[in-house]
Order: sequence, then C-alpha cells, then structure tokens
Amino acid sequence: MFVSKKHLLVEWGHCDPAGIVFYPQYLAWFDDCTTALFTNAGMPTRALFRAHAILGVPLVDVRVRFLLPSTFGDELLTESTVTEFRRSSFIIRHQFFKAGALAVEGFETRVWAGTDPANPERMKSRPLPAQVIERLSQPGDTAREGQAKY
Repeated sequence: MFVSKKHLLVEWGHCDPAGIVFYPQYLAWFDDCTTALFTNAGMPTRALFRAHAILGVPLVDVRVRFLLPSTFGDELLTESTVTEFRRSSFIIRHQFFKAGALAVEGFETRVWAGTDPANPERMKSRPLPAQVIERLSQPGDTAREGQAKY
C-alpha cells in the first residue's frame, strides 16, 4: 500500500494546560494527513473531487490509541496509508512517531460522497473509483518522481 509521510512540529497552541498535545488536535492532524495522502499519491484533493464530481470524503468513524505523550517542541513523523477499501468507504491508518517510537495510532473510516440526486442538499455515498483504489494500493512512500497529476 502507498504510504504518505509528513513531518509535524508540536507548537505551544497544540498543547493543553498539562503541556501535552490536546487530543482533538490529533483529529485535525488526521485530516491534514488524509489530504497529504491523496496529494502525495498524485491526486490533489481539489482536482480529484472535481474530476469525480464528489463533495469530499467525510469522516464517519474514528478510533485512536494514545501510547506516548507529545509536548511543545516535539517533532513527529506521520505515516498514513489506506488499510482497507470497501464499496464506497475506506479505512486510513495514521501513525505518529516520536523519536522513532509509535506515539499515536488512529484509524479513520471515510466515505466517498457526492450530492444525492434525489435531494441536492444531502450527500450520498458513491462507489470508490478503481483508479483511486489502484493509486492508493501501489507500494511506495510519498510522491514518486514523474507521477501524473490529476
């Protein structure tokens, strides 16, 4: 599976009064890492969504394990990959490493969603395009040289 890597610096505003990363910050980082996953696989989300006439990939489930605390000034390396493809949803695993040790592991279930033809004010899931599954299933990490853009 394709692995997207991203470096993060824990800033003062990411931390709670105890000086550790406030847990909702990880959800914001998961979203950033999901965007990076598509971009690094050669599919920037804005162009990808437009090309497939979808509204986005909303989050419908999340699980997180906190193994080590991170604090102001820590440098984190994230690795994100799709671990499972379903008809219209997919599961992304995000791993956050601090000094080489796994600090946080999270799993997101996201849905490939467009406008509901019966009610344009609602979203409706759509089947994942084979091209997207193929691109995210290829081995490798981060953006590959010469890869076509969407």
